[in-house]
Amino acid sequence: MNEWWILVGLLTVPLIAVYLNIPPPVPSTELYSWMSSGSFFTFKNYNIFYRDSWGAVGSSNVVILLHGFPTSSYDWYKVWEGLTQHFQRVIALDFLGFGFSDKPRPHHYSVFEQASIVESLAVHLGLMDQKINILSHDYGDTVAQELLYRYEQNRTGHLMINSLCLSNGGIFPEAHYPRVIQKVLKDAGLLASVLTRFMNYFFFSRGIREVFGPYTQPTEAESWDMWTGIRVNDGNLVMDSILQYINQRQKYRDRWVGALAAASIPLHFIYGPLDPVNPHPVFLTLYRKLIPRSTVSVLDDHISHYPQMEDPTGFFNAYLTFMNSF
Repeated sequence: MNEWWILVGLLTVPLIAVYLNIPPPVPSTELYSWMSSGSFFTFKNYNIFYRDSWGAVGSSNVVILLHGFPTSSYDWYKVWEGLTQHFQRVIALDFLGFGFSDKPRPHHYSVFEQASIVESLAVHLGLMDQKINILSHDYGDTVAQELLYRYEQNRTGHLMINSLCLSNGGIFPEAHYPRVIQKVLKDAGLLASVLTRFMNYFFFSRGIREVFGPYTQPTEAESWDMWTGIRVNDGNLVMDSILQYINQRQKYRDRWVGALAAASIPLHFIYGPLDPVNPHPVFLTLYRKLIPRSTVSVLDDHISHYPQMEDPTGFFNAYLTFMNSF
């Protein structure tokens, strides 16, 4: 019997070692093209990926796109071309710990730092004296809220925000329902560092499909692109650290919800109502109650948590209608 356990151990250890050292997938042609069209700038010795496309001639509008968790700026690829036809510049970045940006560990990831990275990118691109439109999603909504707070408080070095459009983000902790794996990873301590090492495409793709609508599921290629963006620079190993943003949302709720309630700029929210993370009608009722100045676009009933990917035409038209309203 002892010899049998020894044999199992001898077979299991190298298999686990191989599994833990599987290299990240090779980027698809489309994802590689996205990366090749971008650049990097440095924030506190960290390399941050961004794309900056010059678009419509005669327009002076600039829009910065802020992506969600756990994906990257590539989330915007379906609306990118349309935006370049209406904005002078369309800019997106991968937050620290996401996509093609650096993913340091150990590191104290915070919404505050991500907001400072956006401000640093604006400085890098010479945009601090120009009014900026912000279009955000999910995690990016919270970063946008912090940027809005700094703007309204007239903080030194803040972005000059012209408008803010949010989408399917958990801006109200009391109406936000994270997935089970997110709850486990953010609170599991040392166990989380073990779990992140065993994350794989099968579990990721199964989880990501749960937050897409039944008729707007990501293709296999899209799922692999999202997973590849996570695996670059071992991003799966920092997910537990990044997920502390959920706790930060609770701690700084009054600061960030207050920034929206007191905003002096045009606000809009594009909502996929089938979202299990920010469910209808609880979320929308609370949003309209607490942020009455904001306008809202509710997409088709079957659109879920990733509206810019699930219904890019509806999402883009809703955003363009908002931009033409002021």
